[in-house]
Amino acid sequence: MEQSAIQPGGSPRSALAPAVLTAVSAVAALAFAALGSGAFGGTPVQDAAGGYLSSSATPVSPATQAFSIWSVVYAGLLGYAVWQFLPAGRASRRQRTVRPWAAASMLLNAAWLWAAQIPSPAISLPATFAVMLVLLAVLCRLFALHLGTPAGSRAEQFLSDGTFGLYLGWICVATVANAAALIGFGLGLRPGDPAPGLPAGLPSEAAGIIVLAVVAGLGVAIARTRRWAPLAAIAWGLVWIAVARWGGPLAMPTVGTAAAVAAVIVLGAGAAFRFRPGRRVPARKTPREAPA
Repeated sequence: MEQSAIQPGGSPRSALAPAVLTAVSAVAALAFAALGSGAFGGTPVQDAAGGYLSSSATPVSPATQAFSIWSVVYAGLLGYAVWQFLPAGRASRRQRTVRPWAAASMLLNAAWLWAAQIPSPAISLPATFAVMLVLLAVLCRLFALHLGTPAGSRAEQFLSDGTFGLYLGWICVATVANAAALIGFGLGLRPGDPAPGLPAGLPSEAAGIIVLAVVAGLGVAIARTRRWAPLAAIAWGLVWIAVARWGGPLAMPTVGTAAAVAAVIVLGAGAAFRFRPGRRVPARKTPREAPA
């Protein structure tokens, strides 16, 4: 008799439920992404929150082209959700731990996009920043789970480790931009304005360079794990911050150069740790896969 792919004491329905929840979460993220692009009567993110989320709002706002990375992330999330229905995805002990956090990250993404639609910056900016912090914490937990247990296949490495690595890297950059927008609003600045009562551009440039140094430091810390996906996303965001500051409505060449240097530092650290002889970040051995 053919053995069931369900754990003892389980049922086909209980085994399928986590995959369905993941798929529903992915669809919610994609639906709100469409809303955030202007579909269904939604306000495009760059025009939302009084313009504080636009590419020229703060010294660390990336150019509009940077957000094309979401197409890759969403494609990865969709592929990840579909993979959960396949035998390998449903049978993975690793995914049994990862899957709830993955679904939470998708729902939080939808929540952020919903909060960004609130017309008043006084409400939308604190709300989006709060959601972003929770999302960042969830993605850090996901990253730790991926580090702790190796992928069971190339497909899992690509769809799970790769997708959520990119997701984490980009959210690191997006959190910084969101925080800068909230601080600017709190100081009474309009998008693109220098700090009041101070030499135009000077405090903004200094603050921008300090923030970029922090992002570069975060990238170097992640580089120690020898995972390229988050580093690629961080470098991507830094490059488009550089492009936005080298021209456009809020041109700050010094900040642009600092962003470019930060991107080189992040990628350089990744290469240095990747190819340096020595022991990799330890990972627990996976027990034999069993149906989830």
